[in-house]
Amino acid sequence: MRRGRSRPAGTAPAALLLPLILLLPLTACDRLAAPAEQAAAAGDPAQDADRGRRLPPVVDHVRTDDPVVFLTYDDSAERDPALTGLIRERRLPVTLFLTDTDTVAGPAYGDFARLRPFGASLQNHTLDHRSLRGLPYAGQRAEICGQQTKLKSRFGVRAHLFRPPHGAYDTTTLRAAADCGITALILWRATLDADGDLTYTRGEPRLHPGDIIAVDPDHPTATNLTARTERLLKTIEQQGLRVGNLEKYL
Repeated sequence: MRRGRSRPAGTAPAALLLPLILLLPLTACDRLAAPAEQAAAAGDPAQDADRGRRLPPVVDHVRTDDPVVFLTYDDSAERDPALTGLIRERRLPVTLFLTDTDTVAGPAYGDFARLRPFGASLQNHTLDHRSLRGLPYAGQRAEICGQQTKLKSRFGVRAHLFRPPHGAYDTTTLRAAADCGITALILWRATLDADGDLTYTRGEPRLHPGDIIAVDPDHPTATNLTARTERLLKTIEQQGLRVGNLEKYL
């Protein structure tokens, strides 16, 4: 049985919350803003009324009693080559959401592929890093399925997790993602900002078991990504937590 999929008593189904959620603005990946309103539906699949099926859940937190949090990176993380050494040394089961591996990231993502034996997971972040919300189905499907094909052909990866660029999505995104083999859309409850501090989208300003953390790699004034990650790891350990493998919980 998969952990982290149950909904606490008294929580409204995502199908009821999603229409309100989709009206709210979101900000770009390079500022990793808090998608707190969308997180209200986290972990609960919406219903596709047109096709009578359940859509992928939108997740920013995994419900678990295990003392784990989940460390995720988006595009541009490859700009700090020392990060791969840290992941290898610590055997960190991080989740790396990759955009187009040919035109945007280039050969540097090959280093991340070699981290898979050390626990790193390569997942989908679209081909061109376009904001998907509001695009027609064909355009959204091309962005998601196109990157699925790239990841499969270059790295042999069949991704099942997806982070929409800028955290922006709509019900069309969920339908397209489902048709591309995605089983969950991944947002975040905490962000590691440019100064190495954690900010939270909602709730108590501290880490809890099951929190998904997004590391902002591409802030123009950000301090060294590896140094910020090392500082984050100390914070995680001080709170009695460790980095978990997100794929094993979703």
